[in-house]
Amino acid sequence: MMEDLQKKPRQRFLALDTSTAVMAASVMEDHTLLEERNERAERNHSVHVVPVMEQLLAASGTQPGQLDGIAVGIGPGSYTGIRIAVTAAKTLAWAWDIPVAGVSSLQAMAWGGWHHGLAAKAEAAAEEPAAAGAGGTPSADEGSQSAAPIHWIVPLVDARRGQAYTALFASAGSDAPRRLEPDAIRKMDGWLEALAARIAEAAPEERPAAVWLVGDAGPVEAAAALRCPADTALQLIPYELEGRWVGRLGAAALLAGQRDDVHALVPNYTQLAEAEANLLRKG
Repeated sequence: MMEDLQKKPRQRFLALDTSTAVMAASVMEDHTLLEERNERAERNHSVHVVPVMEQLLAASGTQPGQLDGIAVGIGPGSYTGIRIAVTAAKTLAWAWDIPVAGVSSLQAMAWGGWHHGLAAKAEAAAEEPAAAGAGGTPSADEGSQSAAPIHWIVPLVDARRGQAYTALFASAGSDAPRRLEPDAIRKMDGWLEALAARIAEAAPEERPAAVWLVGDAGPVEAAAALRCPADTALQLIPYELEGRWVGRLGAAALLAGQRDDVHALVPNYTQLAEAEANLLRKG
């Protein structure tokens, strides 16, 4: 009974992300997913954001007054897109007097894309037992006898002109991927060369068992050119962001006490919008 009395009450969070072609949203109860919506509407997030939030809250049986916080993906990604979720989250956090926490859209994509790839490989292995364990994919009992292998995860969001919004993460378990390189916009050819050099220079115990490139199909296909050593598998996973991963990152941040200033929170644009860049060039 004492343990029950000492338990903290469960908290509910709304999570939103409009940095990509998908409006990804979810309602979490602590770390548990209650409801999720993923709407593909690259140019019309502003039309869908309010109806999707209303659907989520209704489907999860959540009244606005029951929310304990809002998490929002701050990009990087579509310049116009990011602002929609960030503006909505800030407005609601201010109106409902609840905390808001910004999270990296690329970290959410890395986490979701990696799990998506693992699930696909596990399904293939179940259908073809000989394929089990191929490509450095960890099995359910790996790690019971020794440390789980390290996997590198590279999220990729198309930024046009041979560029991608990207970063580098590492993971060896079910927790959120650990950051190795910051979110940024990078030229794909130079980024692939830098990744290849980093893998080649890594000490044997730090070299990844696999490198997973996840995200928009165009840059993921281009990433097939990445040079990996023979003992490092290359996994190419086209993937669209899902609300559950923004929710898991956001819930973890809010439960850990992260609170962003509702007035100061801004998207991570990583570069000037094209119109602003053109104005500067003309000036």
